[in-house]
Amino acid sequence: MLACVGTQDLIVVETDDAVLVADRSHVQDIKGLVSRIKAEKSPEAEAHRKVRRPWGFYDSIDHGDRFQVKRIVVMPGARLSLQMHHHRAEHWVVVSGTALVTRGEEKFLLGENESTYIPLGVRHRLENPGCVPFQIIEVQSGAYLGEDDIVRFDDKYGRAG
Repeated sequence: MLACVGTQDLIVVETDDAVLVADRSHVQDIKGLVSRIKAEKSPEAEAHRKVRRPWGFYDSIDHGDRFQVKRIVVMPGARLSLQMHHHRAEHWVVVSGTALVTRGEEKFLLGENESTYIPLGVRHRLENPGCVPFQIIEVQSGAYLGEDDIVRFDDKYGRAG
């Protein structure tokens, strides 16, 4: 919730990532503010909390030095790339729906309130075999948690990497 009382001539923009409140007469200063945020290399300048992907989206809920927590939603019939990570392990807990998990040579279903662990360096994939979106909570842990630590082996959306 965002509320303003007793104000006038304000521009208020609220997103998952940030809130901007500016006097309408200073709207021209917003460009300079954004430039300063980029110059300071603030993570908000490049990455958004909620990120859309061809298979659905993820929302970065929390993060710290060696962990990150995401809510991941995968649409029916969609699947993430077969991938692995050099620097992080992942714990997945299904919140709703059914997930088809590939972990190494194993394939198995996870339902609501079930979980699994993906060790560092193991090939893995999430798929949605159901007819409703599924949601998981993913807890990443490791020395480096950047999105560029994804090594893709197979991706139906043509993404490399």
